[in-house]
Amino acid sequence: MAIFIWQGTGPRGETLQGEMEAENRDAVISRLRSQRIRPKANKVRAKGRFDQELKIPGFGEKVTAKDVVIFTRQLTTMIDSGLPIVQSLDILAQQAENKTFGKKIKQIKQDVEGGTTFGDALRKHPKQFDELYTNMVDAGEIGGILDTILLRLSGYMEKAMKLKSKIKGAMIYPVSIVSVAVIVTTILLVFVIPTFADMFSSFGKALPLPTQIAMNLSYVTIAYLKYIIAFWIALFFLVRMWYRTEKGRYAIDGFLLKLPIFGDLFRKAAVARFTRTLSTLISSGVPILDSLYITGKTAGNKVVEKVILDARQSISEGRTLTEPLVESHVFPPMVCQMINVGETTGALDSMLNKIADFYDDEVDSAVSNLTALMEPLVIVFLGVVIGGLVVAMYMPIFQLGTVLN
Repeated sequence: MAIFIWQGTGPRGETLQGEMEAENRDAVISRLRSQRIRPKANKVRAKGRFDQELKIPGFGEKVTAKDVVIFTRQLTTMIDSGLPIVQSLDILAQQAENKTFGKKIKQIKQDVEGGTTFGDALRKHPKQFDELYTNMVDAGEIGGILDTILLRLSGYMEKAMKLKSKIKGAMIYPVSIVSVAVIVTTILLVFVIPTFADMFSSFGKALPLPTQIAMNLSYVTIAYLKYIIAFWIALFFLVRMWYRTEKGRYAIDGFLLKLPIFGDLFRKAAVARFTRTLSTLISSGVPILDSLYITGKTAGNKVVEKVILDARQSISEGRTLTEPLVESHVFPPMVCQMINVGETTGALDSMLNKIADFYDDEVDSAVSNLTALMEPLVIVFLGVVIGGLVVAMYMPIFQLGTVLN
């Protein structure tokens, strides 16, 4: 079978194009017409060797969360418009800007054509479609409300992306400023201060203590610079390897929740993610025990994951969801009380959704407050470190001027 490149007009008059594997050109035209696409006869041709994509191992397009969100939103619209799922997947595979993702959609379409359920076809691509996604699709297929489930899923993913973006934004500012400060300080110690040291050696007089400390720090930095760099690189990889272990990740995630400034932000983000995920799953018809298991595995924090899985065990033993959450001291008392009210009134999914909306706003507020707090702290840090070094090196010159006067 050969690969053909085609162009045509869709059911709504839109211009479509893509690739199709078929035995001959007539088979391509026939299949396109069966999908309500009018092919342009002069635009259907076999793909030549010069049309082949250049493939370099490790340099393929990466499928991002944004690609999956757009796919989900478009698929929802097509299914809601009455298009069969196979035809919808075929159109999306051909229109995908990300060629890697387009090939995966094509594989999913072929699996569905072969009799596999949509949820099981998605499970063959776990990097793009996690347990939350596939279980919600299963619930939608069983209940006959796949378009509604996909709409909820795309809304959930969009809000999750925004939350992740806020956390990254809050971290970028202090990390970048500290990095610049470290680089500038290193340049001063390695290149600038030695020049002053050569000049001061001809004074024949004891140097001020701050100047002597700065010069000694410069000597140590120059002598052991490669070892200092090697130490930090080794520490980075050791922490990274430890974080990949169950015990190490639990310890580091627990430490992050206890940080003085950032801990509160991480905690609020974890609450927002937990309540949003659980609300979306329960309202989509996924059983509570399965919902808690999926929510725990997608929590993004091992401490929070343990609390959620303990809550799942609690419910399986006949207790309430609220009890283990209160005992953990990870979730704020207000959250536990609102979940308790939701359980009592039988409106847990809507109550969880309200908590998620509230904590999304709380994360916004925390990010704004953190940015406002970091600005004076960064100024003080730069003033003390870099300004201190500069003043220390000019102190002997000031003293020399006093002596001459």
